[in-house]
Amino acid sequence: MNRTAPFFRRPRLGSSLALRLAGPLCLAAAAGAAWPAPQDGPPPAAGHACLMEPFQKIELRSPVEATIAAVHVDRGAWVKKGQVLVDLDSAAERAALEAARYRAVMEGPVRTAQSRLEAAREKFARRDEMSKEHFIARQDRDDARTDVRVAEAALVEADENRRLAVLEQRKLAELVEQRKLRAPFNGVVTERLQQVGELAQTGEGARPILRLAQTHPLRVEVVLPVAMLGRVKTGMRGEVSLEAPLSGRHAALVTVVDRVVDSASGTFGVRLELPNPNGELPAGVKCRVRFEG
Repeated sequence: MNRTAPFFRRPRLGSSLALRLAGPLCLAAAAGAAWPAPQDGPPPAAGHACLMEPFQKIELRSPVEATIAAVHVDRGAWVKKGQVLVDLDSAAERAALEAARYRAVMEGPVRTAQSRLEAAREKFARRDEMSKEHFIARQDRDDARTDVRVAEAALVEADENRRLAVLEQRKLAELVEQRKLRAPFNGVVTERLQQVGELAQTGEGARPILRLAQTHPLRVEVVLPVAMLGRVKTGMRGEVSLEAPLSGRHAALVTVVDRVVDSASGTFGVRLELPNPNGELPAGVKCRVRFEG
């Protein structure tokens, strides 16, 4: 064994993010290769390596199984929160909604029940007077009073049916609304996976229709050595510099500091939020961040 040969221990990186942020030297060491010889050139940029990512990425799926009637956006399109992105076939639901709306405003059953109640009350009043004068039997008077009660119940039933029609109208309106898939945030369409005429299915295993990314604000992910634990805190500001060929410096705010250190790599994660209201800054690019102080 040649004791003069340099000995290098293979580092263990604790996360995929660390590998993505690692430079060529760390990757070479991870593969067991010798460190490359120093080369002349400009010194490395100040700060810590970071990665700018979308604030969140989602897959837009349908809550119901239905045929896709229209897709109003394509890959790369900017969308606003609440914007209708996909229309599903809703012909049957819209027809049922129209019928429920008609039943909710129908006056005929209620007016019929009211007329019958008025007639029953007048009949009972006459029978009651005649019973007092002993012109008719008390049984006839009691039968007339029963007719009044039946007419009152019929009026209540007609009114309840109209209220049920109103509730049914609201339910069907919600079902029709479910056939319109809206953007949950301001962002950009990153991928379109289904086309008009295909069947949109439900569940996590179903193929999504669209993929969306929220680009305001951006998340800046940093992996720091354990020596900096306690020096970076939430609320602290950082300056993010984009790597070439991009340029520019942007202020960001620390929002998350991991409380658990990765023992294998001796690192912990930090997240910053970087405002991007106009979508000028791209997501998925490398950067460097310097913390205040």
